[in-house]
Amino acid sequence: MRNLRDAIVELYRKAATSLPADVEAGLRRSLAREEKGSAARAALLKVVENIKLARDTSRPICQDTGVPVFFIKIPAGISQVKIKDEIIRATRISTKKIPLRPNAVDILTDNNSGDNTGIGFPVIYFEETAGKQVTIDLMLKGAGSENIGQLYKLPVAELNAGRDLDGVRKCVLDAVYKAQGRGCPPYVIGVGIGASRDQVTRLSKEQLVRSLDDKNVFRILYDSEKRLLGEVNQLGIGPLGFGGKTTALAVKIGVNHRHPASYFVDVSISCWADRRAGLLIKI
Repeated sequence: MRNLRDAIVELYRKAATSLPADVEAGLRRSLAREEKGSAARAALLKVVENIKLARDTSRPICQDTGVPVFFIKIPAGISQVKIKDEIIRATRISTKKIPLRPNAVDILTDNNSGDNTGIGFPVIYFEETAGKQVTIDLMLKGAGSENIGQLYKLPVAELNAGRDLDGVRKCVLDAVYKAQGRGCPPYVIGVGIGASRDQVTRLSKEQLVRSLDDKNVFRILYDSEKRLLGEVNQLGIGPLGFGGKTTALAVKIGVNHRHPASYFVDVSISCWADRRAGLLIKI
């Protein structure tokens, strides 16, 4: 398991210090769209400069290194307990070595653990799958963007949002409008639709791990994602809230079946630093 621990430390380093190529490319495309001399373009220039400096110096992209969220798929027979133990050990090492800002605060005492570990910290989701490989996706979720997420139970009368994809659309636009620039746009927006609150919250976060350039397997959702991205960018919030043409880089939607009496929608939002990294281990 020592090799797994070392691999997770490097996963932390990659996520914290090197923005994924698709996200950086999206930011550079946005830079080309903003008007010369505008506050939006100036903000994006600083963002792009920051990305290069972080990668060149192997330092965290942002001072808030966030909440580590792991999505792990394992074949039958692999011990979840052992993997979790190695993640905890790797988290403690990474906090000192990279370094990561200590962000785990005890709810009861208000004391910081100092090493990014504690009850339910990091956040770890396991899923058993067929095959002979372990996949580990890590996302470092900053608090600023986490705080602006929204949960909806359709229908919502004040939004005139019914139980359909148009209602979902209205929820997403409402969430981003309420957020304005408080979560450091351009945003990546994850949407989860399903039967229960806990289900859609996890599902919406999983969308933030998807590549910006991937294509939803459901054509109707792919079309909805494209339409929503255009409408979000018409809100005029812009990079870091300074106005402009780029409020979001992508909208990603995931769905589960729902109960006849329930229609929940969760909107998770990532800041421009959509920090994620993946690891594949063949057994």
